[in-house]
Order: sequence, then structure tokens, then C-alpha cells
Amino acid sequence: MAENGHKDLLSIADARDRAARARRAFLRLQHMDQEAIDRAAAAVVEAGHAASARLAALAVEETRMGRVESKTVKNRFATRGLWQAIAGMRTCGVLSEDKERGVMEIAAPFGVVAAIIPVTNPTSTALYKAICCLKSRNAMVASPHPRAKQCIAEAIRVAHDAAVAAGAPEDWALCMEHVALEGTQALMHDREVNLILATGGSGLVRAAYSSGKPAFGVGPGNVPVYVDRSADIAETARAIVTSQTFDNSTICSSEQAIVCDRPVEEALLRELVARGVHLLSAEETPLLERILARDGGTNPDVVGQSAARIAAMAGFRVPEATTVLVARAAGLGPGHPLSYEKLAPVLAFYAVDGHEAGCRLCIDILALGGRGHTLGLHCCDEAIIRAFALEKPVNRIILNAPTSLGAVGAASGLFPSMTLGCGSFGGNITSDNVGPQHLINVKRLARANAAWRKGDTLSDWPQLATPASSVAGSPWPQPEKAAALERPSLLGDPLARMPGEHHSPAELEAIIRAALERRAGNGPRGLSAGAERGG
Repeated sequence: MAENGHKDLLSIADARDRAARARRAFLRLQHMDQEAIDRAAAAVVEAGHAASARLAALAVEETRMGRVESKTVKNRFATRGLWQAIAGMRTCGVLSEDKERGVMEIAAPFGVVAAIIPVTNPTSTALYKAICCLKSRNAMVASPHPRAKQCIAEAIRVAHDAAVAAGAPEDWALCMEHVALEGTQALMHDREVNLILATGGSGLVRAAYSSGKPAFGVGPGNVPVYVDRSADIAETARAIVTSQTFDNSTICSSEQAIVCDRPVEEALLRELVARGVHLLSAEETPLLERILARDGGTNPDVVGQSAARIAAMAGFRVPEATTVLVARAAGLGPGHPLSYEKLAPVLAFYAVDGHEAGCRLCIDILALGGRGHTLGLHCCDEAIIRAFALEKPVNRIILNAPTSLGAVGAASGLFPSMTLGCGSFGGNITSDNVGPQHLINVKRLARANAAWRKGDTLSDWPQLATPASSVAGSPWPQPEKAAALERPSLLGDPLARMPGEHHSPAELEAIIRAALERRAGNGPRGLSAGAERGG
């Protein structure tokens, strides 16, 4: 009675206790210098990488979602893959100094971060958030999804203990033990918490934003992929199947609907079938639709299950080796569950006449729950590519690659992240792939400029009379146009180099490892010299 009858009170007390402990840890953590922080963060990277397979098995056993092999890859991506991008990132002390302008930029951590961890990517997100918080000198309290609290707690323990052994303070990363909605709400509102990093459903994200605290929340992904008549159809099918079979499509950037240009419809369907896809019959489609939705949302029993298991749940049989279920969708919105996010190897299929119709349909699909997140595009026509990039209300357009792996930065040059901002399109504060750079305040020390020192007044500044649209005459130095970021994909060229018709999670890991070795040279920066390279 005591625990079961007062679960909400236990959870609230748990949140308050851990927030207070994390605050005490932060008071020590904030004074660590860059070298000490990097040493501790590198220790977490190595410990998380070493435990990746064990944590993946724990996650699948507890959540009954996804695949151990895929979750192992995600854990390694969230540790060494992330570290490849942030090892040299300055997050402590002076970040930059412009002596000509007299401006110095200085990093200051937020404090205590409330980290909400989802059930779909539990251990990888926990490791990723822990590394991001430590790298930016923030303490962290994790609120785990109830269906994944044990594996998340173990991931946090692994991260915590490794960092403490490397010099970080005790309690810098904690995980709530008593999990309830009331406790999560209490954590987000606790006076010791300074920032909320929320990965989860739209309701949770809204709660984070309404807490009165600064928050990075991410919205759902209902990712359409448009296949143009100019696309390489064989490569398109390979990318889609790879994306769907990776951890049974639990990454929120996984494709949810194919929007196909009609001239290549039959060719695409043939290529998909050749890769183990089952095309549902007119009789099977309504059976599937009945199990996809529950209480106006996604049926959680379907999330992360294999194609064969989902078919059995619906009441029909497919071969055990079936990769993806593809069904023609009759419409959009209420009454058409195929048109919503499913987070399972199930795809809606729509045929359209031309890219303009495809563009409109993709926007309509995004309006059902994926605005701001991700869109897939398979196309070789630069005019259409540019049109899609300019017109779509999303912040990640993944071209000719698997959207699940492309959006998180594994199969693209995007920043590697397990938290993908949806920007104003999706009601989020950022459109970025979130990393430690988002978890610091940047203070600026600004010295008096030459005009003030020589006694000029505002009326003596003719530059201020210059129209705002004119760059010439501006009193402020104009920054050089930034060179394009040329960070290579963690997978190299994912479709040109992936082995086989579509690669397995184990092959994905090998590709990531090889790519990281090419990029790292003698080993990842910040890791011990004898550390095994790869990811």
C-alpha cells in the first residue's frame, strides 16, 4: 500500500531530492576547466561505448521494442560518434576574443538540466544527454519513461561512475527511481532546475515549455519521403528498407509515408518487394489500420515491433523475414491511421502526378504531426531539390539517404544528435540538432570602442544615418561569409559504400567504425592512446 498507494508522492519527493543533490554537484562542476571536463567526458564516452551491447540488450528486454544490434549501433553513435564532433569544442572559460572589436565571449553553464528520456531510444538518448551535459559543465537529473526506467538508470549509472572516476563530482548525473507523471512535472518545476531537455511526445514537450523554465523540446516526426521520377529507384528502395529495418523504425526521423511520382510507381514497388517488403492486399489493409491507432494516437503495442509480428497482431501472416509492410493509403487525417506517425516498419503509400502534387501532399502529411522535423527526398533534378528545400516546413531535408540515419547525422553531414529540434514550424525554440553548444550561456565582455574613447556622441556617427539595408558605412565590422561546414558523413557516402542490397545493423556499425577511423587518424581526440578506434 505504502509504495503503490503513494506513487505520485514518492515520485515528487524523488524529484526534489535528486534536483537538490544535482545542484550541490553543479556547484563543484561549474569550476572545472576545459581539460578536466574533457577528461571526464571522454571517460563517459569510453564507458558508454564499452557497455553499448549490454545496454542495448537491457533496453530490448525491458521495452520489448527494436533490435539489439541496432540499439548497440545507436549507443555507439551516441558516444564515440558524438565525441568525434565535440571533442575539440570549447565549452569552458573564454570561447573567443575579437581584439579589434574589443569583445570577449565566455561560456557559462545553465546549472541543473532536467533530461526527459523516451522509451524508443532509451539508453542512446541517456548516454547522449549525459555527455552533452557534462561537456557543457551542467549537472543532470533524468526522468525516464516508465517502460524503460531500468535500462535508462543503468545507462546513467555507467556514465556517472566513469566521470566520477575521472574527476567529476558525485551526483553530477542522477536518474529518478520512482517514476510518475507527477514526479516528472515536479522535476521540471523544481527551483533547482535551470533547463529542460525534453525528448518525448508532444504532450510532454508542451509541459516542458509551460513549466516557466528555459526548455529544448522536440516534436514528433511524421516523415514523408518523396520519390521523384528522376530518382535512382534501386538506391531509393535500398535506403528506405535500411531506414525502416534499423531498430524497427523507432527513430523519430524514420520514414512514415512514401509519396511516389506515378511514372516510377511500379518500378519502386518492384524494388521494394525484391528487398523483402510485403505489399498489403485490399483485404489486409483495413486489418492493419485497426491496430495502428489507439485512443486517438499511435498504438504503443505496435511501436518498434517487426513487420512479421505486426502482421500477426493484425490477423494475417507474412514471412518472418519480411522487412517492411507497405499499404496504399486511401486518405489523410482522422479515419486514416496510416497517414500518422507509426514508429514501426509500416509505410503508407501514395502515388501522385508530378513533384508539385508531391510537394503539396508532403506538406499535408507533415501537418498531421511532423511539421518542422524531417522530410526525405529521392531526386536527381536540382531544380526540384531546390524547390523542396525552399518550400517545405521542415528543418532537415534528407536527400538520397535513409531519413532515420540522415537526420541524426549518421548518414549525413548534420551534427550527430539524438534530440532534433523542430523550430517554429513545430513549436520548438530551436531548429538545430541539439548538442552541448546549446547547453551553455555565452557571456560577452565588451570594451569601450574607439568612438566612445575619443568623445564622439551619437550625433557624430554619420554611419547611423545609413539605411539599415546598406552594409556600406555600418559602424560594426561585417563578418566574413562563413565557409560551408565540411564535416564528412559518419558513414562516408552511405548509399555508395553500404554493402549488399541493404545493410544490417552489424554492417552499419562496421561502416561507422571505418569512417571514424578515417576521420580520426590516430584515434578519437580526447580518448586514451590505447583506446579502440571506431564507433
